[in-house]
Amino acid sequence: MQARLAELNQALPAGMSSSIPFNTAPFVKVSIEKVIHTLIEAMVLVFLVMLLFLQNIRYTLIPALVAPIALLGTFTVMLLAGFSINVLTMFGMVLAIGIIVDDAIVVVENVERIMAKEGLSPKDATIKAMKEITGAVVGITLVLTVVFIPMAFSSGSVGVIYKQFALAMVVSILFSAFLALTLTPALCATLLKPIKPGHHDKGGFFGMFNRALKRMTARYESRVEAGRPQRSGHAGVCGHRRVLVFAFRQLPSAFLPEEDQGYFMTSIQLPANATTERTLDVVKAYEEYVMARPAVDGNMSILGFGFSGSGANTALTFTTLKDWGSATVPRRRVKRKELSRP
Repeated sequence: MQARLAELNQALPAGMSSSIPFNTAPFVKVSIEKVIHTLIEAMVLVFLVMLLFLQNIRYTLIPALVAPIALLGTFTVMLLAGFSINVLTMFGMVLAIGIIVDDAIVVVENVERIMAKEGLSPKDATIKAMKEITGAVVGITLVLTVVFIPMAFSSGSVGVIYKQFALAMVVSILFSAFLALTLTPALCATLLKPIKPGHHDKGGFFGMFNRALKRMTARYESRVEAGRPQRSGHAGVCGHRRVLVFAFRQLPSAFLPEEDQGYFMTSIQLPANATTERTLDVVKAYEEYVMARPAVDGNMSILGFGFSGSGANTALTFTTLKDWGSATVPRRRVKRKELSRP
């Protein structure tokens, strides 16, 4: 659109020019870039956690292969539904990435456990593992979808805002469950290799980590058997509730979270009998002050129109700020448009 507008400017009469006073594209672009970074960071963390606990590169490859396929399937459904890739849908993807990899991790870890304890082949261990966890995967999938589906049927502005978010979440969860019951077991049976009992008894960093984890697990099991978690668990739940109540009271509430979107609007209103010349003087003073600020990129003022109505005593300004990553963007010219005459 901006390229086309630049072409049309060449055909305008002398003394006339056009500009975009209200452009949300830069903010949306930056938001989507941050979401993509979060997705990449989540995948890297999943890879590192799988490598740390299972200590085999083959186990880490399976969630790394399944998660992108689930996301691509979600994008396909969004395209067919007529939705676009925006801040809300990408936010849903960020939340869903943890659920997507969780299903694959549950399958892989259960297969690894059976192979380590019973000495079965990858294929036999996968068959036995799926018999144990299929019901759990289906159950948690149904619970999560029941939580998010009602959001898509909400009425009013809430339904409009969160419909795409709910769709992205539900479709991602359903694809994750489907792949956990089909593709993930197939990958486990083909990519994994038989392991010997005691394969976690290693040296070096992994050996030290395994011994520390084993000691911590033993202490936890002993406390569970002794019945101590009944007391300590109750105290922990109460403390957790206090923290939640404190955070709920401290965090600001709003219909949508307030963020720096790269612009702000100012409404100017003078007394009812003010003339256009008087309003123009106020607008000029405001423009001089705003353009003196180092973070301001440009300003456009509209005389005769405002949020409180129209008339010679009102004005509305659109002030755009410089790009978040740039401090040397040249300023644009101050533009003013008059909608009323004295």
